[in-house]
Amino acid sequence: MPPENLQDLIDDLAQTPETVASLVKNLSAPDLRIKNSPAEFSVIENVCHLRDIEIEGYTARIIRILRENNPHLPDIDGSRLAVEREYHSQDLPEALEAFTNARKQNTHTLKSLVTEQFDREGTLEGVGRVTIRGLLLMMCEHDADHLRDLSSIRERLTMQAS
Repeated sequence: MPPENLQDLIDDLAQTPETVASLVKNLSAPDLRIKNSPAEFSVIENVCHLRDIEIEGYTARIIRILRENNPHLPDIDGSRLAVEREYHSQDLPEALEAFTNARKQNTHTLKSLVTEQFDREGTLEGVGRVTIRGLLLMMCEHDADHLRDLSSIRERLTMQAS
């Protein structure tokens, strides 16, 4: 069982899919494609990005750090994935469900770790050495960034509707 402060972070991570779902609830198809700026993700891009980074980034990194001694962990270019995978043509409910399921699995794994396992490490491309503890913090920061983006878009749409 992780120490209490790590447990709080894991609990926060577990809440993200529900928060995302509330922010994207009842948006129209055109609303899903609105961006705050050309350089930022739209709603559907944010959700698809969260899904892909959760599965291909965080899940893979957690597993490799737990199973291997100091694995090299490749970086993921989220902007490139958005274009290559045509996020705007993807289904929001499917992307949200996949993100939710992957996050549930990751939080389950993280809750099952003993304190020493949070200190296992790998080398993340572009970052350097990272422990599971550090990865957990990165996940929380990443979630916060995307929740801010989604909240901002939702707020903008609400103001336009008024």
